[in-house]
Amino acid sequence: MLNKIVFATLVGLIVIAAIPYGTVEPWWKAAFACAVFAICVVAIIENLVSPSDRIAGGSVLLPMLALSALAFLQTFSIGSRNDDPGLTQLQIWTAISADPYQTRFFVLQMLALTACLALLYRYASTERRVRVLVYTVLGVAVASAVFGILRQTTQQETGFVLPLLKQNQGYAQFVNKNHFAYLMEMAFGLGLGIILAGGVKKDRVMIYVALLLPIWTGLVLANSRGGILAMLIQIVVAALLLLSFRASLQNREHSNTARSVAFKIVLLVILVAGVLAGTFWVGGDRLATNFEAATNELNPDTSTTRDGASRNEIWRASLKMFAAHPILGVGLGGYWIGITAYHEASGLMTPQEAHNDYIELLSSGGLIGFAIGVWFAVTVVRIVRRNLSAGNGFQRAVRAGAVLGLAGVAAHSLVDFGLHIMINALVFITLIMIATTRFDLCETSALSASRR
Repeated sequence: MLNKIVFATLVGLIVIAAIPYGTVEPWWKAAFACAVFAICVVAIIENLVSPSDRIAGGSVLLPMLALSALAFLQTFSIGSRNDDPGLTQLQIWTAISADPYQTRFFVLQMLALTACLALLYRYASTERRVRVLVYTVLGVAVASAVFGILRQTTQQETGFVLPLLKQNQGYAQFVNKNHFAYLMEMAFGLGLGIILAGGVKKDRVMIYVALLLPIWTGLVLANSRGGILAMLIQIVVAALLLLSFRASLQNREHSNTARSVAFKIVLLVILVAGVLAGTFWVGGDRLATNFEAATNELNPDTSTTRDGASRNEIWRASLKMFAAHPILGVGLGGYWIGITAYHEASGLMTPQEAHNDYIELLSSGGLIGFAIGVWFAVTVVRIVRRNLSAGNGFQRAVRAGAVLGLAGVAAHSLVDFGLHIMINALVFITLIMIATTRFDLCETSALSASRR
């Protein structure tokens, strides 16, 4: 019973985290962390009742713990100074982090996500429960997409179910449309991979297609350039995965299976053409105008204003900050205050994030933090390559879908910072768990294995 309660609570956490603006406000993030740690208490009790020697995902969890340890190290005071001898009571706290409080808050969030991933490895290791996670992610994405379409077509004033939602700002329950696109592309990749890799019975394929239609429509209507490009990259990765599956199946099975995979490749080509045509048809002039603006934003010679709000200017300032703090950075969570010393602009707009998660990790965590990020990515890729062709049809398909979702995030993170939003980070680690775990065929076998 406790085992089922922990898993059900984890699933409920995914649903609840998506509602309040994607859990973006600090007090919602703190509530999320408290909820995860409360679930951990129940999990400890459950493990005392039904002890298990099965520890999964340790190699994935270790880099996350290392990043948390680095962030905590950045908050240590390395002495205090007094710039004005006349003010004897005023002492300035000097630490590696430009904002020690925000860095410690980052540690809290990172530990909560690490604990959540560990709980998923422990309590979502069966095929039945993985299906529940898949349906939950797709359901949350569909609900968000439908809410976004309704909001776009009917909202007339500030407040649409949620009080902070302003007209013509953000999309669905998200304050930023790019954050909404992260959730859509992860769900779209998950569903697309399951369909193309044969994880759905033929009589149920149209159900998945029906789920993906509002997700795709919401992604296009949100008018997120990064989201559209991420979706197209997901389709390219899907083609590469199908070619890989075809090569492995030709070595193991007869030509009938190979012809089936070839048919899916043809279907994928048709899908690419349809998605491209549909994207430009649904997106219309707004999408075309948005992509035209991207050329000016990324052009290093464009300097029509002194706001310094273009991605190119933000990236250059971030790299200057990294050059000044190359080893340990300015603190994970301290970017927003550290960048002020290197952002050469009028001051009207000060970037809160680098709009590139890789550059922000480099500037906030230095070479050590970036090395931990590479360690994490290499570990995940290595495990995924080993697991991708293992297991039955559904297991291979759901791993392929998780890989497509992760590929979309990896591409989109080059120009945005959607993983700073808690619901996106939670779905992201859910996809990592699905892609890297070897789950049992049934729940009873997993429970008996844990008792052994």
